[in-house]
Amino acid sequence: MSAVFNFTFVPWFRSVAPYIHKFRNQTFVIGLTGEAIAAGKLHSIAQDLALIQAMGVKIVLVHGFRPQVNEQLAAKGHAAKYSHGIRITDSVALDCAQEAAGQLRYEIEAAFSQGLPNTPMAGATVRVISGNFLTARPVGIVDGVDFQHSGLVRKVDVAGIQRTLDMGALVLLSPFGFSPTGEAFNLSMEEVATSVAIELRADKLIFLTEVQGIRMSPTEPESDDNPIDTELPLADAQALLAQLPPAQQPTDTGFYLQHCVKACKAGVERSHILPFAVDGSLLLEVYVHDGIGTMVIDEKLEELREATIDDVGGILQLIEPFEKDGTLVKRDRTEIERDIATYTIIEHDGVIFGCAALYPYPEAKTAEMAAVTVSPQSQGTGDGEKLLKRIEQRARLLGLDSIFVLTTRTMHWFIKRGFSPVDPDWLPDARKRKYNWDRKSQVLVKKL
Repeated sequence: MSAVFNFTFVPWFRSVAPYIHKFRNQTFVIGLTGEAIAAGKLHSIAQDLALIQAMGVKIVLVHGFRPQVNEQLAAKGHAAKYSHGIRITDSVALDCAQEAAGQLRYEIEAAFSQGLPNTPMAGATVRVISGNFLTARPVGIVDGVDFQHSGLVRKVDVAGIQRTLDMGALVLLSPFGFSPTGEAFNLSMEEVATSVAIELRADKLIFLTEVQGIRMSPTEPESDDNPIDTELPLADAQALLAQLPPAQQPTDTGFYLQHCVKACKAGVERSHILPFAVDGSLLLEVYVHDGIGTMVIDEKLEELREATIDDVGGILQLIEPFEKDGTLVKRDRTEIERDIATYTIIEHDGVIFGCAALYPYPEAKTAEMAAVTVSPQSQGTGDGEKLLKRIEQRARLLGLDSIFVLTTRTMHWFIKRGFSPVDPDWLPDARKRKYNWDRKSQVLVKKL
């Protein structure tokens, strides 16, 4: 095994650990489109879901079957009909849906049963249990359109699903529901996944879809200047939906977004839109800081706040690599505990990704911005600017005229943000006495 592999693997694996701890015993509802299965992605997705379950996550998998039903309808010479973004299910379409659901359930169970040596599924035991967990009602007639055997979720058997999850099984749901009289109704995967996530009070609702997510400028074409918006506050998502025309096709911007918004408004903490075309998109979204798709959340995940004594361990872990390579001056735990009120941190999912301290010198109407650190995982995402802005706000509240930094390696970053180099003699007398002339740090000042 190469030294390069060791060098990259160990810090990567350590960076994943906080997410493993955080999501253990949480419940994820996964909406898997039929298009993903038709594209041959089922086996790799099953492997990723098995890994996630092995790390203690409870999983409900809801599969779709839109292309499979359309294929069977075409084989029978019967046209697929839609209205209001919902399939009109006549008797022929209902037969096709039942056949497709049976076939897909078989394929999904087979995918979770694979266990060849030297594959991610080797040694995995994933019990897949499905059943009549959904009670349905007819869509009925909407705007003069009779949807016949198309239905909506009336009730979710929360207790039954929860007992199954507590047994350690993966719950598999097909988009079918039954009325109290035994009549079958064809449901949409998106509506089933959303309803189940809401009723279970799931921690995440994740759609694996044919779209990459919601772009920063949703109405403009895909480009490098219009990337995926990885974190969309619920209020912004609602405002965007209000501007968009009603979604008819899965590729419409609002198609999956409307379900994410509904889930978040009803108490699901986070809902996600991910591309199934990207191998490992589930793992990248769940266990990597910025993710790969769009996450809708009721409030910003990233919290910028003043530090407390409970944050000392996280700050030490963050700054340690930079102290070792000489970027930062070493600080011991006692010093950080003593000065914890001076620190501002950026926290994401309980993990500290950035910090900075403010040491005021009131007699000189200035303050030092020290221990400025941003995790390599989030560098380039604007966390440094957020910290600088908050430190400036704190300094202004103290009635100071300027802030200064001492740095040996990052002077260009500060200069680009309004700092100017000065001679070390500029420093307040109290700070000048502690200045390390051997280190020869550059002194940079920013007027407020």
